[in-house]
Amino acid sequence: MKRRDFLLLTAGAGIAPVGFSPSMAAVDYPAKPVRVMVGFPANGPVDIAGRVVSEWLTERLGQHFAVENKPGESGNTATREVVRAAADGYTLLIFGPVNTINTTLFGDLDFDFGRDILPIAGLYRVPLVVEVNPSVPVNSAAELLTYARQNPGKLKVGYGGKGTPQHIGIELFKWMAKVDMKLTAFTGSVPALQALQAGKVDVMFDPLPSSIGLIRDNKLRPLAVTTLVRSPVLPDVPSMSEHVPGYEAGSWFGLGAPRETPAEVVAKLDAAVGEGLATTRIRLRIESLGGTPLLLSQRELAQFVTAETERFSLVIKAAGIGR
Repeated sequence: MKRRDFLLLTAGAGIAPVGFSPSMAAVDYPAKPVRVMVGFPANGPVDIAGRVVSEWLTERLGQHFAVENKPGESGNTATREVVRAAADGYTLLIFGPVNTINTTLFGDLDFDFGRDILPIAGLYRVPLVVEVNPSVPVNSAAELLTYARQNPGKLKVGYGGKGTPQHIGIELFKWMAKVDMKLTAFTGSVPALQALQAGKVDVMFDPLPSSIGLIRDNKLRPLAVTTLVRSPVLPDVPSMSEHVPGYEAGSWFGLGAPRETPAEVVAKLDAAVGEGLATTRIRLRIESLGGTPLLLSQRELAQFVTAETERFSLVIKAAGIGR
């Protein structure tokens, strides 16, 4: 039998030819479009990160990397779909603090993020921005603190879902600043921002990428950023740590895949992301969003994810917000 006929026969029978291995399939990766799963609605911070990296990978690797928004369960719906997908590099996940938070926050998950998802490459970090609708009579972080302390439980704070870095950042802020505020969860940053603009909530803690356009258009008033130093894109906006010493919160994004994805595929994706982060175009795009590249090796990224999981576990247990 000719080799061509043998390969066709074995393929049709679902039998791998002698000598075949996943690494052989990885040589030509990607040979078809790739799904990039995002666990939140379009135009939110996780979606923006997914589109930045997907556009670059499409350009660099010659196949379409298509973002698919699957909001639900604070990002768990999308994560679960990636966990259950074939480990072949054709279903990827944009992950972040919400995934490390959910490990502790949701005690009944049917998957283990740390065990089931392989971190491939870091993307970038961003601060949260504390902001209000211009109609709210609070013009600074100091005024926000004063009002919150004088009116316990009155301020309504919106955020993009239970278990998000915004959620944990607010809980940490309440504890460190000794204030009481009413939390209102939404299914992502976009609906929370819409509620803030409509006056349904008073304050929001949001990753800077999804709010920066509204701030520049004077539709929202920024009061503070949550990094220890001021953001270059909002140099006149103070750090909240200037008013609450030591307070720090933020978000970050990475690219992941099912745990058993072939090493050759992982290496190709890691290298491509690294090449993108090194370009002036991608760097300037990230900086325009208020971010800084998350330049970590695969090993360092895995260690970072583990450390973040442990850190958030302590905050969640101290705040008593797990289930």
